[in-house]
Amino acid sequence: MRSIAYALMTGTLLVSAPAMAQTQLSIATGGTGGVYYPIGGGLAELITQHLDGYSAVAEVTGASVENLAYIHSGESDLALVLGDSAYQAYTGTGAFEGRQVAGVRALASVYPNAVQIVVPAESSINSLADLVGQRVSVGAPGSGTEVNAQALLEGNGITYDDLAAAQRFNFNETADAIRDGDIDAGIWSVGPPTGSIISLAVTRPIRLLSLTNEEIENARAAEPIFAPYTLPGGSYEGVDEDTQTIGIPNALVVNDEMDEELAYEITKLLFERVEDLRAIHPAANDTTVEFSLGSSPIPLHPGAIRYYEEIGAEVPDHLRP
Repeated sequence: MRSIAYALMTGTLLVSAPAMAQTQLSIATGGTGGVYYPIGGGLAELITQHLDGYSAVAEVTGASVENLAYIHSGESDLALVLGDSAYQAYTGTGAFEGRQVAGVRALASVYPNAVQIVVPAESSINSLADLVGQRVSVGAPGSGTEVNAQALLEGNGITYDDLAAAQRFNFNETADAIRDGDIDAGIWSVGPPTGSIISLAVTRPIRLLSLTNEEIENARAAEPIFAPYTLPGGSYEGVDEDTQTIGIPNALVVNDEMDEELAYEITKLLFERVEDLRAIHPAANDTTVEFSLGSSPIPLHPGAIRYYEEIGAEVPDHLRP
């Protein structure tokens, strides 16, 4: 106290100026059992630590479809969404028939999802067709997982009415329901390996269903953004063989009204600090400029285009708004 009093008397006490006010950005992600939440949390931390004047927070949401509504309304500044959901929102088709989100723009494609169909190891379900008459979790309402599950099933002649029950559980709920025997199968559309399946495999032996080449082509006819994807064996405990399935890009999207400089700085930060994201989740191993420009499902924001051009990347014409 004496030193403070002396400083006051002599005029040598320096009082720090108030910290610069920060603008907080909201990042819409998904459930805590998926990949969106840790990736979104990592991006929020990067923005808070490295983007002057901004902080960010990752929000738990119902994932893709809900996230796009938040981007449209301005409730969220950034969102992680499945590529097919982004395309449907941009074009006003599919799940967005009659409610087009024309102002959505991409900053990057971050990583591919894999559709993963999980059953207990002892299950008699051995193929996609065997899901008929079974209790199946098709993903949380408003999630990209449900959009993907419905396209995969219907593309192969299976409707929800053909199932004993179509449960709309999130990832953690789906894992719990399989573990407890409350459902017969669960569908995830998420970047592998995902925490909820990792945890499930530790508590109950599981298998993943492989799709046939015909089933993959049927799915791609229903949803052209699908691509063949092989999930490596060993991704989950007890699942030693490769799983043949389909993959979908995940996009980081914003509203086209986002300031161009801000969109540029976030895109630049994403790629220049990508190793930080990879330390959080291995799905970010696919976060590259090449993957982004080769798989973005919708046009890019002008700020993102500015970054890609600055580093000498060739931006395809169809990605220019």
